[in-house]
Amino acid sequence: MQRFEATLAWQRGDQAFTDQRYSRAHRWRFDGGVDVPASSSPLSVPVPMSDPAAVDPEEALVAAAASCHMLFFLSLAAARGYVVERYDDHAVGTLDIGADGRLAITRIVLNPAIAFGGARQPDRAALAELHHEAHARCYIANSLKGDIVVEGFESCT
Repeated sequence: MQRFEATLAWQRGDQAFTDQRYSRAHRWRFDGGVDVPASSSPLSVPVPMSDPAAVDPEEALVAAAASCHMLFFLSLAAARGYVVERYDDHAVGTLDIGADGRLAITRIVLNPAIAFGGARQPDRAALAELHHEAHARCYIANSLKGDIVVEGFESCT
């Protein structure tokens, strides 16, 4: 078993609190020393009570799922002899009412653009297999209830 930790810090300062008009801006700190400005999404809590320049939890969840998928994809591609020169993704998460009637990220769509180098190039079937296996191994995806789909391939659920 492995443990992963993050530290969260928020302070009220001199703001009122019970009127719900307090800042949602806070900090995420990680063990490697990275300090990330975080906030609720301006889609959930209007500015100035949220910070649109900060990372919100919904964005972080989408990024974590996309990053996990990419990291397993790269490892699998290397193991099969493919050379990945570049991997870019524009991942999109959808917040909607889930099957249980509560708000949830119900779907994350990955839109990877992958450039391969060298003589060995995967065909569409090999690429689909890499994505399916990356999804199956991604423990972030395995932790979520919503669908994660790689655009251009059938659903990885």
